[in-house]
Amino acid sequence: MQSIPAKTILSKNKYPHYWFGNDYNMNLYRGCHHGCIYCDSRSECYQNDEFDIVKVKENALDILNRELMKKKTKGVIGIGAMSDSYNGFEKDMQVTRGALKLIRDYHFGVSLETKSDLVIRDIDLFLDIQKYNDVIIKMTITTFDDELSKIIEPHVSVSSKRFEAIQKMSEAGIFTGILMHPILPFINDTEENVKEMVRLAHIHKAKFIHSYFGVTLRDRQRDYYYQKLDEHFPGLKEKYLKRYGVRYECRSKNSQHLQYVFQKECQKYGLLYKMEDIINAYKKHQIKTEQLSLF
Repeated sequence: MQSIPAKTILSKNKYPHYWFGNDYNMNLYRGCHHGCIYCDSRSECYQNDEFDIVKVKENALDILNRELMKKKTKGVIGIGAMSDSYNGFEKDMQVTRGALKLIRDYHFGVSLETKSDLVIRDIDLFLDIQKYNDVIIKMTITTFDDELSKIIEPHVSVSSKRFEAIQKMSEAGIFTGILMHPILPFINDTEENVKEMVRLAHIHKAKFIHSYFGVTLRDRQRDYYYQKLDEHFPGLKEKYLKRYGVRYECRSKNSQHLQYVFQKECQKYGLLYKMEDIINAYKKHQIKTEQLSLF
């Protein structure tokens, strides 16, 4: 496996209330081989010309250990935004598992997102971490249809496996839910998909489901996406070009209706779907600390 030099691992989040209350962000790997046709991380702004090649950051755990040791403020560390920490190499290398052990030892929290059911391997560490700080696990699932998931997310666990992983983590006592985005125009932006996704989230004991009814496209990401549309959905690229042109945000033409259906279904099953509500629900330790400080 290739490696790349790294000076730092942790970065401070400037807007902690914007994305699941992450106080810090961390990526242990660079690149991804999940092959998702819509991935924004292919974009030029991230300066990764070999995105499909997974590389581990050199001495990542030693660097992380030093950085955690110096942090005076304990917070929640976001993992997996740019590169899924449960890639095919992680099963043997266990870099993510090593990082979780350090996070546990230094009493930080975790906000992790993934598309791999390998995450259940580390249930023991998530339970240890939440004794001292907050834990939230977000499983990205965009469609209930395993066959469609094999096309748009070809090298990850199919949707049904990801739902099973959610149930195992939730039953273990971990705050777990779903990232249902992107929703791709003309592909999975149907009322059937929305209703079934929410129903399955409820059945598999997810605590929340967060969604975005569209996809963002730019430069290399758009080129790769259109290439895959031509390969798997002939004629669909032309629909995108006609409707969106070179627009960055490509919202489903049914986005308002789908948002209405989504909210009604979440309310029916008692699932959280607003970012603020999700953050308040899982940040039990930090909220308790804030309350104690008032006295």
